Amino acid sequence: MSIKGSGEPTEWREIDRSEDGVGWIPHPDEAMQRACHAIKGDDGGVWLIDPIDVPGLDDLVEEFGDVAGVVILLDRHKRDSAKLANRHDVSVWIPSFMSGVEEDIGAPVERFGNSLDESGFTLHKLVDNSFWQEGALFNEETGVLIVPESVGNTDYFHTNERQLGVHPMLRLFPPTRLDYFDPSRIRVGHGSGVSEGAPTILDDALTGSRARTPRLYFKTFKDFVLG
Repeated sequence: MSIKGSGEPTEWREIDRSEDGVGWIPHPDEAMQRACHAIKGDDGGVWLIDPIDVPGLDDLVEEFGDVAGVVILLDRHKRDSAKLANRHDVSVWIPSFMSGVEEDIGAPVERFGNSLDESGFTLHKLVDNSFWQEGALFNEETGVLIVPESVGNTDYFHTNERQLGVHPMLRLFPPTRLDYFDPSRIRVGHGSGVSEGAPTILDDALTGSRARTPRLYFKTFKDFVLG
């Protein structure tokens, strides 16, 4: 299994289907399990979150409504944002605190602060430094929380018995701002999300992050280095 898939995706996997959206993993066989999402906002428009284009994506998204915009929630997740924004004649929406992103986007750009237009999603800054800029989206009415990187659901994010874990680079200083949320569902940028028991699972990931770090690091070393 490669760490990160390359080339144009051909066989992708659907995840996180619900009445207001769907997710997909463009390279199902990669270890990173990069995930993308289409989520319907309160305004009826569909927002594409950190998307990678795949065959048949427009048909997948169309059943939920028209695309209202493309959102980048992590500074290094530019991916196919410009390509898809231009295809749907919409803008790429970038958090106002993010720097060094807009210059690389070959499509119309909108900056947003507290609210993502009329979608009902509010923006929350999780990480903001010279190496990492990340925001989360939360819809208080629906309880949907979207976190692109700080927590995830792949082998290198958590030990085997867990559904969610903190990113390996943040485990010793977990993103405590996530304590603010009481989500009904969590959508993440790596792996499938959480649709049941989300508050408990998120709390477990955050509170157990430091204690489980040595075990996770050893497991990751064994999986990726020792094979």
